[in-house]
Amino acid sequence: MYDSIDVARAAIKLAITSNRSSEEQLLLKLKERKIYGAAVDIGGDIVNSIHIIIERAIIASRKSGITRECHVQDGAIAGAAREALMQIAAKATGLNGGGKVAICRHKEHISVCIFMSIGLLHLNEVVIGLGHRSLPED
Repeated sequence: MYDSIDVARAAIKLAITSNRSSEEQLLLKLKERKIYGAAVDIGGDIVNSIHIIIERAIIASRKSGITRECHVQDGAIAGAAREALMQIAAKATGLNGGGKVAICRHKEHISVCIFMSIGLLHLNEVVIGLGHRSLPED
């Protein structure tokens, strides 16, 4: 059985994968451990894209079967994604960025990790944000 820190660690590992192939391999390894995950690429003006990033996390979570369409489950993903975004917002204000949102779940533990590069031209900063929520098992 895994606890919240294990699920958070899995979300971080998934968010930092460098390509789709390594992402898919990690998702298979996590699934063997009954940790279910999904990831989606994001990019653009961070502050103006907050609602889009949260929506993408919810949709990825639903499509992968991590959550189902239900306001309580959508709210848990949205809350964790927003928490992760707020951790990077101070560095991202007024800048563009690109990266990945990863969602992992094991039983009642859900973690959302955002890993991205933000900045102007070649002057980039690397940021990471992490949010966690508890959600009763179905």
